[in-house]
Amino acid sequence: MKANINWIGGAAFVGESASGHRLIMDGPPEGGGRNLGPRPMETLLLGMGACSSYDVVSILAKARQEVEDCQLEITSKRAETEPKVFTEIHLHFIVTGKNLKDKQVDRAINLSAEKYCSASIMLGKTAKITHNYTIYESDDN
Repeated sequence: MKANINWIGGAAFVGESASGHRLIMDGPPEGGGRNLGPRPMETLLLGMGACSSYDVVSILAKARQEVEDCQLEITSKRAETEPKVFTEIHLHFIVTGKNLKDKQVDRAINLSAEKYCSASIMLGKTAKITHNYTIYESDDN
C-alpha cells in the first residue's frame, strides 16, 4: 500500500491514497493551520472507526442479520506528553435492523476487535480499546 502527502501551506496537507482519493488534513489556527480538514490524529481515529464498522456490518450480513443502519460513536483519550498516543479508545456501536440477535451483534463486534480490524488491533498496542453496543429495532413504517 502506498500514499502520498503534499504540503499545501501552514499546517495543511493533502493525502492521496493509492486508490486515488484525496483528503485534506489541517491543524488548528493556533498551530498555524486554517482548520481546512480533520487533524491527522482525528483521521487515524476515523479510519479505525470505519474499519471496525465495515467489519461489523459485513459479519452481520454474512450471518443473515437484517442490518439497516450502523453508527459508531468513538471517544478517546491521549497521553498528556509527547508522543501523545491514544491511551484509551471506546467504541459504542448503534445497530438498527429487523430482528437483530444480540448474540450475533456481540460476535461481530468481538471478531472485528480481535481478528479482522487491522487498525484497531494496531492501535490496541498503545491504547486500551473497549466497546459496547445498543441495538434498535427498525420501524416498519
